[in-house]
Amino acid sequence: MAGNAAEQFNIHDAKTNLSRIIERVERGEEIVISRAGTPVAKVVPLSRRVNRAGRGSLRGRVELSADWDSPETNADIARDFDA
Repeated sequence: MAGNAAEQFNIHDAKTNLSRIIERVERGEEIVISRAGTPVAKVVPLSRRVNRAGRGSLRGRVELSADWDSPETNADIARDFDA
């Protein structure tokens, strides 16, 4: 929504219309919440960090060394975490 002014709701209207506000934010809008006409908060969409479809979505993208689960590697990890 760069360049567009965010719509503003007072706190009472924001509480009353929270579901609608969230739907608009999910579509990419930014909403400003105001108290007595003064902006105090902005509701913005979260960007997903990882876009995975489910189990196995990293198959073929991650390479594990042959000793990734060896007793020595596990001991090193435990030692790193003081376990």
